[in-house]
Amino acid sequence: MDNCQQEIKLLFETSWEVCNKIGGIYTVLSTKAATLKEQFKDNLIFIGPDVWSADSPCPCFTENRTLLRRWAQKALLPEGVDIRIGRWDIPGRPVAVLVKFDGMYADKDRAYGRMWELFGVDSLHAYGDYDEGCAFARAAAAVIKSFVEVSGTDPRAVVAHFDEWTTAMGLLTLRADAPDIATVFTTHATSIGRSICGNGKPLYDHLADYDGDQMAAQLNMQSKHSLEKAAAWNADCFTTVSDVTAAEATQLLGRKPDIVTPNGFDPSFVPQGRKYTAARNKARACLLDVASALTGIEFAPDTFIVATSGRCEYRNKGLDLFLDAMAALRREPDARRVLTFVMVPAWCGAPRPDLQHALAMNEHNRLGDPVLTHLLNNYGDDPVNRRIHEIGFTNDAASQVTVIYVPDYLNGADGIFDIPYYGLLPGMDATVFASYYEPWGYTPLESIAFGVPTVTTSLSGFGCWVKEQWGIPGFRNCGVTVAERTDSNYADVVADLVKALTSLEDMDATAAAQVRGAATDASKKALWSQFIAFYDQAYCVALSHRDERTLR
Repeated sequence: MDNCQQEIKLLFETSWEVCNKIGGIYTVLSTKAATLKEQFKDNLIFIGPDVWSADSPCPCFTENRTLLRRWAQKALLPEGVDIRIGRWDIPGRPVAVLVKFDGMYADKDRAYGRMWELFGVDSLHAYGDYDEGCAFARAAAAVIKSFVEVSGTDPRAVVAHFDEWTTAMGLLTLRADAPDIATVFTTHATSIGRSICGNGKPLYDHLADYDGDQMAAQLNMQSKHSLEKAAAWNADCFTTVSDVTAAEATQLLGRKPDIVTPNGFDPSFVPQGRKYTAARNKARACLLDVASALTGIEFAPDTFIVATSGRCEYRNKGLDLFLDAMAALRREPDARRVLTFVMVPAWCGAPRPDLQHALAMNEHNRLGDPVLTHLLNNYGDDPVNRRIHEIGFTNDAASQVTVIYVPDYLNGADGIFDIPYYGLLPGMDATVFASYYEPWGYTPLESIAFGVPTVTTSLSGFGCWVKEQWGIPGFRNCGVTVAERTDSNYADVVADLVKALTSLEDMDATAAAQVRGAATDASKKALWSQFIAFYDQAYCVALSHRDERTLR
């Protein structure tokens, strides 16, 4: 087992987010790649969906027609399945194969019938993105099988890793058609667990009472759930990203994960020394300028800046709790002025023209509806926007707490900030991620990696990891405060967030600098160089379990 990495001649990893930035899985893969590349060189191959066009090319993929040329010339793939081979433009620049999978829809019914017969996958209730995910996954399996055959690689020296339910049918296809290839399946969040939380049901107090199959039928999630469950049961190694998700998967999918593979971080994203100081100054100037142009308030240079960010899941990501905490914070006596940003991509339209004009002209006059930086296509239905107005954040000079909603994706070209999220993050004094459902929690890990103290909850995988490492964590020893959150203590967590932020506000410059240093130091325990060993172990387990099932 200790030397099993030497047995692996090819390692494939398949995900809908390879060269396709949607959520946290992209961060997992793109930051992990460089460390894996050191081990496997160009025998590491990522497979992602080719959802791009000439009018909308992939911004992080460089095609290379000489890479894997021998296979590309001889590859026998299903009709309507095309590939582009190149490199993923991330640290390590690993080989990536983008797969156009349109041809897989033609025999969808036959494939679904086969999945039912072999693995009990119920595709009858499929809707939404189920067909798309399965078409890509099956095409990815065909690519892997073809490459192994054409290259002459011993299939017993190959590991194929699949992430999330969107790739699960690829794993099952390989299990049926190439059983000598060892497989790993990682669920970053169970589809039914996310659905339970997204439908406002209490997950944690009643987890032991939930039956995954029953809840899938109740919530119309039969197809995704049965597919994910089949992959978990048929993978040679089943992993999740945290102890929180491991407990969830054990109860709802019925299989205890073989290994927990926590998510690490790549420090190359973080500027150092003078570059960091320059980045922090630039970010703060930008944040304060946008806030002043929107609200007409002249914010002092030492304004306390707080942010939350992440996927637009109002309850799961704790956006409701965060806003209520900001409302409670403004009632605190003698508090410094607090500038708060909710950086959550939503159904966003164009950047506000009046705000763009004010920024261009360096005008700081209060604009109408001074809480939004971009137009919303669903202004009245957006839960964050609605809650901000219900609470009564008018962002006038009399309020000590200003809340600004940034509903666009901060990629450096949003039309207002024009600085990417990682460029703005150093400018914060604190971040808050009050998650209710958070399998891992990259956003708080990113925050401390950039030296910004953060508040997270005990319901996040990252929060549990912090508690495991530091026992009773806090800003002064690790830059992180973990609020204990349950299904029934919402008001207590609001109070805990206010207390945590107030303690940071009250620190002098020396103490604040020490906290920022503690945050940076803590993040070094979560680098991929520390966590990659869990993946190495997963590959070893996959090879061992593959041997057990094929050599009986």
